[in-house]
Amino acid sequence: MRHFQDLAWADRRRKWIDPEQIEEKVAALRKEGYTIATLNGSFDLLHAGHLEILYQAAAQADQLVVALNSDESIRRYKSEKRPIIPLDYRLMMMAALEMVDWVTWFEEDDPRALLRKIAPDVHVNGAEYGAHCIESEVVKEGGGVVHIVQLVPGLSTSQIIKKIVQCV
Repeated sequence: MRHFQDLAWADRRRKWIDPEQIEEKVAALRKEGYTIATLNGSFDLLHAGHLEILYQAAAQADQLVVALNSDESIRRYKSEKRPIIPLDYRLMMMAALEMVDWVTWFEEDDPRALLRKIAPDVHVNGAEYGAHCIESEVVKEGGGVVHIVQLVPGLSTSQIIKKIVQCV
């Protein structure tokens, strides 16, 4: 039986794209004729609501690039107590998902600089941010569109944390 810790570090990182290399990777994908969808977020405490948006994002283009907020970015915009799961482990979990083709990260508080480099054909966002999300202008400038996914009721990391606190 194979165990998670038995997998070589390089195997776990095969879907990772360093942010410094994102433009080169995207250019190679486009040269092969692929369309690109992007999705960003912290994805701290991965749950079924995340899986739903990931499935829908993957259906929007040939290749799905998921961009994760760095730990410092999450601390700045959510809380000093977050993330619960450090970036390396969130990257590993995201890369382990079949519907995710590539995973990267960003240090800024929002993904606009990274999205300028990628210029996705489709950027996927949750309904809580809407079609006029902060990413929309950058995506449209690059020739892409924004696709909105409805949230799964009752499934959010904040709601899960509240339930856990109530159970303790």
